[in-house]
Amino acid sequence: MSLMHRASRVLPAGGWSGAADHIALEYEGRFLRRKRLVAASGAEFLVDLPEVTNLRGGEAFALDDGRLIEVRCGLEPVLVVTGDLTRLAWHIGNRHTPCQIEPDRLLIRDDHVLETMLRGLGARVERRMEPFRPESGAYGTGRTMGHDHGPYHVHA
Repeated sequence: MSLMHRASRVLPAGGWSGAADHIALEYEGRFLRRKRLVAASGAEFLVDLPEVTNLRGGEAFALDDGRLIEVRCGLEPVLVVTGDLTRLAWHIGNRHTPCQIEPDRLLIRDDHVLETMLRGLGARVERRMEPFRPESGAYGTGRTMGHDHGPYHVHA
């Protein structure tokens, strides 16, 4: 039985070089604390981080034997949205849906209900397989699943 190596640190994108291997993770898979993963070579390792971490791609897991495993964004089903981006982004945001914002397009995870809504708003929508890197939350780094305006704010 071979020993499974452990990664207890993540090195930031641009802060490392010389990866021994890589792993491609989809959006949901890049939000983790403790998980067994398999790199592209088939090597298994255990990620055991002190806290839940949101990876955007380009980081590296530092294994206990000194090797680095590069984190890449995996391909996943997305909707590529074009049209009146300001208006469309407002509608997507109003549904608290993760969105990757680019100068000439928006990307969201494939969702037939949102696709129907966006087409009804005049958007051009194309299904594709691409890496998905949505915007981080405005109230902190990483993912935000909601928002809080403090104890004195009341939603109408």
